[in-house]
Amino acid sequence: MRKFHYLLSGALLCGMLALGGCGQTAADGGTLEPTADGSGTQGDSASSGVLSSFAATDLDGNAVDQSMLEGYDLTMVNVWATFCGPCISEMPDLGALAQEYKDKGVQIVGLVSDVLDTDGSLNDTQVQTARDIVAETGAAYPHLLPSDDLLGVLAQIQYVPTTFFVDSTGAQVGSAVISAQSRDKWVETIDAMLAEVQG
Repeated sequence: MRKFHYLLSGALLCGMLALGGCGQTAADGGTLEPTADGSGTQGDSASSGVLSSFAATDLDGNAVDQSMLEGYDLTMVNVWATFCGPCISEMPDLGALAQEYKDKGVQIVGLVSDVLDTDGSLNDTQVQTARDIVAETGAAYPHLLPSDDLLGVLAQIQYVPTTFFVDSTGAQVGSAVISAQSRDKWVETIDAMLAEVQG
């Protein structure tokens, strides 16, 4: 059953990314509303935030979970793919912003969307490609690999890059941003989301 779940999730994800392309789109401000169980239905964000409960590993093989959100007022989650030019183009700015905002209660986290094979296993070649991209772009912030707990989030991503924000409990803040942005636009967006969560 678990293998079938991976196959179905992997096939759906690949199909959505292929249809959506890498896509910088004109759409800016879509709403991502997955729940902790990945069902995609809206729920009480106070008890079932998009990242309220998850376990995964990062690109370096370290185990991570929702505790990585603690101590930050705001976490920016940038969903990207290794084939996506706009994703990669904005990563140097995101790396710089991660450093700039780390003492302001904000962290940036990447979520690599295209490193699973159709059977749900990690593709070592793709993972290494992702590592190389991170090193080349200076995007020295945590990058998560897909896990069972994150498939519900990824299943709702139609375009990459898609970026969403969560508070320290994993509840979504504001609306998702569907496109790459300039450094100045990211500063404006992060400041607005930070004001919302601290307000």
